[in-house]
Amino acid sequence: MTGDVGTAWDERRVAFASAASWFTATVGLVGARWGRPALGEWDVRALVGHTSRALLTVEQYLARPAAAVDVPTSVAYFLAARSAGGGVAADVARRGREAGAALGADPVAALDALAARVLRAVSATTGDELVTSVVGGMRLAEYLPTRTFELVVHTVDLAVALDEPAEPPAAAGRAALDVVAALAAAEGTAGPVLLALTGRDALAPGFTLL
Repeated sequence: MTGDVGTAWDERRVAFASAASWFTATVGLVGARWGRPALGEWDVRALVGHTSRALLTVEQYLARPAAAVDVPTSVAYFLAARSAGGGVAADVARRGREAGAALGADPVAALDALAARVLRAVSATTGDELVTSVVGGMRLAEYLPTRTFELVVHTVDLAVALDEPAEPPAAAGRAALDVVAALAAAEGTAGPVLLALTGRDALAPGFTLL
């Protein structure tokens, strides 16, 4: 990557690192509240476990190079994941619980080590690397923003569950909002989203871009 593209990759790495740091810092506030209800059927441990997969999959997918680009953009990733079909929600819930249990007796230390390891690996990349995601081959530069989005959204969930401040760092928040904006444009719902964000109208009950 060169020129503006290289700058964009640097910004994506910074946003990812910022989101990861906010996540681990928020996990550090959990204390004895691992069993507190958090999101849907998840308690805090399961939510943290699920969110940790946004780090773990980067490491795993870097170790599984793809032969070609099947998924060209971050938005295409989310659209492909959404269309994967039945049983996905139950699988996600189960994996979250399993990932939470796998963090062991000291989840904070386990996550700190994971984040440090993943950020070191990402710092050595160019963004051009082809990785094998759950929905097909894609460039790391397009996969990483999907993980930043997951880290930001679920750290907001975690902060709310803990009654802690739920405002992400600026770089991470911008990156997550970029994904939402791109999804709204791709889905033809930019109008309603803009009306809601500017106080002109409310979104329909149950509205989601995912």
